[in-house]
Amino acid sequence: MTAADRAARTWRAVDSAACGLALDLGLYTVSAAFAAITAATSTLLPHRGWGSIAAAGYLLAALLVGGQLLARRRHPTLAGTTARWAVTGFAWASTALLPLVTQAVQRAAGRTDRAQEEVVVVEHAGIRLAEHGTPYLGPDAIAALPADERLLGYTPYQPGMALFGLPRAATDAWWTDSRIWFALVTAVALALAVGALRGTVRPGTARPAGPTVLRGVQAATVLPICALTLATGGDDLPVLALCLLALALAAAGRPGAAGAAVGVAGALKLFAWPVALVLIFWATTRRAGLRVAAGALGLPVLALVPALLVDRDALVENVLRFPLGHGQVTSPAQSPFPGHLIATALPGGRVVAAALLVAVGGAIAVRLVRRPPRTAAATTLGCGYGLLAAILLMPSTRFGYLLYPLALLVWAPALDAGRAPVSAESPPEAVLRA
Repeated sequence: MTAADRAARTWRAVDSAACGLALDLGLYTVSAAFAAITAATSTLLPHRGWGSIAAAGYLLAALLVGGQLLARRRHPTLAGTTARWAVTGFAWASTALLPLVTQAVQRAAGRTDRAQEEVVVVEHAGIRLAEHGTPYLGPDAIAALPADERLLGYTPYQPGMALFGLPRAATDAWWTDSRIWFALVTAVALALAVGALRGTVRPGTARPAGPTVLRGVQAATVLPICALTLATGGDDLPVLALCLLALALAAAGRPGAAGAAVGVAGALKLFAWPVALVLIFWATTRRAGLRVAAGALGLPVLALVPALLVDRDALVENVLRFPLGHGQVTSPAQSPFPGHLIATALPGGRVVAAALLVAVGGAIAVRLVRRPPRTAAATTLGCGYGLLAAILLMPSTRFGYLLYPLALLVWAPALDAGRAPVSAESPPEAVLRA
């Protein structure tokens, strides 16, 4: 047995303990502690606001799971997947949606400390899109801003992200806060992903929309790094959810739809592009490479065309120069990961970090060419580990970007669940008999 097999076996044992409730209890308990510490110590006021509400939500979810554990022998259905879904929904509503709406309402009432900078950037991009046909300011316009406002003048996203700012261009109200629309798209994409997996049924196998899918959804919703991000900033969550949808559609044998879903994600943010690339290699093993590529590459390119025609220099300044560190200001994304430490501590460190990043990318590319993934689960694992390596080695990055590899790696078993043999008993009954 390889180390990977042993790790997978250990994870399955931990994940299934007490019908999954043991890990649920640990998740909500640790998350409650994290939220409480954030509320008390964070230097970012939106984060403190999130923590003060989310701590209570996680604590209530932990108490509900504790009740499930106590009652599961007399009432096995309380330990079943349906009940766990209900608690997960409550946890997401109380730890992500409630803080989000609260901050949006307070912001609409005049508080300026109830949103991270990316919320303002996306909304300004939406206003510019509505007024000028491009979400980007050109180099000269950015240079004309006061020095302390130039960072917010950049929109380091793909053009599609500005659509979330269009409601604010129409009117100034709590429901036009871009985070409201981030949350809506996230919820719809995850619901479609779960629906796609429910429809994936193979002869003699179980429906892959049970505990493993639930765990994957938890990783994209109630995990603190995701709930905090959605409530205070939010732009990464619809990108992540659309990537998970694309991989679910791949598992369901719908390559064209998978390409379209990841293409929409790629039209929002660059983080989806590696996922698109790996999906294309997966599709080549099924003679569907062109169908996936049409959506995965075509939609992001199509989204770039209007901005390119309106102001090419503005597009290049925002989506190329600034992310690569050649803008008029430096990105504040400086989490202490290896790439950042190498870039700042060693002579010529940025070159060294960039070389390491290119080397890892090249190794991944060679593996994809020689051994392309043949299952959606293998594709998801490749995306997860690849993004993890990239985030750790990038000279400028954020701790919050870890939500991508974490969610992808937990999502992978859900895409392979249909291979498990059907059990004659439901999980609660099987555990009780044992």
